[in-house]
Amino acid sequence: MENKQISMLDVLVETHTGLERQGPGSPEMTLKALSFIDNLVKNSTLLDLGCGTGGQTMTLALNTSARVIGVDQFPEFIRVFSDRASNLNLQDRVSGIVGDIKSMDNLSLAKGEIDVIWCEGVLDGNGFEDVLKHWNGFLRKSGYVALTCPAWLGCERPTEVEKFWKEEGCSLNSVHDNIAIMQMCGYSFVAAFALPEKCWTENYFTPRTVAEKAFSEKHIGNKIVDDYLKNSKRETELYSRFGQYYGYVFYIVKKNGGCGNEAKISSFKMGRGF
Repeated sequence: MENKQISMLDVLVETHTGLERQGPGSPEMTLKALSFIDNLVKNSTLLDLGCGTGGQTMTLALNTSARVIGVDQFPEFIRVFSDRASNLNLQDRVSGIVGDIKSMDNLSLAKGEIDVIWCEGVLDGNGFEDVLKHWNGFLRKSGYVALTCPAWLGCERPTEVEKFWKEEGCSLNSVHDNIAIMQMCGYSFVAAFALPEKCWTENYFTPRTVAEKAFSEKHIGNKIVDDYLKNSKRETELYSRFGQYYGYVFYIVKKNGGCGNEAKISSFKMGRGF
């Protein structure tokens, strides 16, 4: 790849393809969210939207008997995803598809036949309310959605953080506001909990920084690369300074017709998590 041909997306894909995860999270948090979901059996279908290279997807597949489909817009990620499934001998019930989480009509998936829609770390910036309404039609009666997205964890909202996320195309809401939006979109609340600091730092920022350093050394002086890395460094520094005020939150909700809205926020704590 010549320097003059590099785009921001090129940098993102090349620095993230070799990572275990493409965003904050952990197997432990994926399994915690999964524990709130009932009745997943051999004939169930779990759809992981924005699956990346399949870090959380393989955790889900290894801990359920369901058919699992991963969807991501980047073919490079899906190639790694498919290799992972094969290496774990999961290829008979785990498959990867190149597609868009906002255009499920193009994925040849029948409406009303999906048991669980999973989405870790990619919903922010995609239109939270619109996407949730779109997904609702694809779920079975009493099907589940489990997702993570960033939110304010308390009343304080540092201007510097708010400005950064708005520039990235995502306006942070409070946890309770996000739950209210989900309920308006036809879901009953089941549980919510904040991801611990480790999910950001050890599991994502640290390996991402290593990959970015290696990439930058191959493209010294390229403005696109330099701008991308500058923004990435800013994200890391902001979380280091203000992580007690915001973070990714896991939400589990059920299509209306299942549990009632009286469920309480499970294990949610203000600040950096647990």
